[in-house]
Amino acid sequence: MARRDGMAWGLRAAAVRYRFAESLFLLPSIVMASGILLAIGATSLDTALGHDADLPFLLTMTNNAALWLLATVAGAMITTVGVVFSLTVVSLQLASNHFSPRVMRSFIRDRLSQGVIGLLVGTFFYCVLVLPHLSGEDSDPAPRVSLTIAVALTLITVIGIIVHLDHLARSLQVGNVARAIAVEGEKVVAAASRAPRGLEPVEPKDHPIADDAIVVPCQSSGWVSQVSVPGLLHAVPPGTTLRLETRVGAYIHAGEPLLRVSPPVPERAHRTLAAAVEIADTRTMLQDVDFAIRQLVDIGLRALSPAIHDPTTAIEVILRLGTVLRAVLVAPLPPTGLRDGSGRVLLSPWNLEHDEYVAHAFDQLRQSSLTEPDVATALLRVLRMLRSHVQDAGQPGSVPAIERQMRLLLDAVGEAGLHPEDLRRIEAMRSDDTDPADHSH
Repeated sequence: MARRDGMAWGLRAAAVRYRFAESLFLLPSIVMASGILLAIGATSLDTALGHDADLPFLLTMTNNAALWLLATVAGAMITTVGVVFSLTVVSLQLASNHFSPRVMRSFIRDRLSQGVIGLLVGTFFYCVLVLPHLSGEDSDPAPRVSLTIAVALTLITVIGIIVHLDHLARSLQVGNVARAIAVEGEKVVAAASRAPRGLEPVEPKDHPIADDAIVVPCQSSGWVSQVSVPGLLHAVPPGTTLRLETRVGAYIHAGEPLLRVSPPVPERAHRTLAAAVEIADTRTMLQDVDFAIRQLVDIGLRALSPAIHDPTTAIEVILRLGTVLRAVLVAPLPPTGLRDGSGRVLLSPWNLEHDEYVAHAFDQLRQSSLTEPDVATALLRVLRMLRSHVQDAGQPGSVPAIERQMRLLLDAVGEAGLHPEDLRRIEAMRSDDTDPADHSH
């Protein structure tokens, strides 16, 4: 039972870490608390050493000047917090309107923005808490340690604001947004390709689910963000067969079948089984590489919409999709059947195949680019690159799906009423004799 609880807690810990990264509250709160503790420690040190302690690198100032300085810094910090929050909200609105509502997570989880907000609030709290310790005559010396730290925090915060503004301006560039999504997607692909230890793949047809299998329903509606394979297997007795009736990245409703278990297991095991499948309110990229593809496709579709009509952005997104698909199409797929040493079997028949990843990446973009010769050209170049890549990697299983996309695109642009010269240029992209690196058109 302890091991089963450990599996569930491991799943929850990963979800908490992910939510922590996407929170504008948690990291700033930690930095703010650090400012409070720093104020308590600095004032205590001043009390122990005395306000006229002769230590190197400490600033000397009268109480009156220190009072004015700390009050000014505190007022400036709390005002700047509002400005930084406003800039953050504006960046989120721009990202939502011009890219996709799903890419806002990239801005919310930005650690630099979170850190600067926390630094501003932490410096404000520090100055406010140090102010009551400025006692005595106006001409008396101010507490040197507390004052020196306050000035250092102010300088660091000002530098942080400048760095944050530069970072915010660069992060709004579509290239940086697409790159961040692609990089995270590649990390998910690398993690998903590592099979759990102690398990061997099996053929699902050799382990059919029995007719007397019981159904474990989903407890809440949401997106399947994580599945703990060891957690599922260790929740049932040896010799049990489980079939997962959903997949990572799918939306499932409360009451729908989550698992089928044969032979039946006690009712108390149902909660442990359900806990091994993380259901989130929003879609995440903890184990869902298809979500990276979805975000990039959404940016490309928004760029091709009549309201924005930015083919260059669509071309850049298609290139980044090629980067993600290069990793996806040569990575081993998670087995649809796994068995441990005790005869427990987990079947996952609904996992995505390579052909489905290709369709998810290119179907909608292909359908939306028929009247944009430059976008169609870039799409064919990337498809041609992927075809060569999987062939060179010795995994040609995705070639038919890639060639299907190329054929559908060429057939559709031929019927779209384009100029014959545009058609010839697009059709030339199918040949390996054309320049694979020319994305200027």
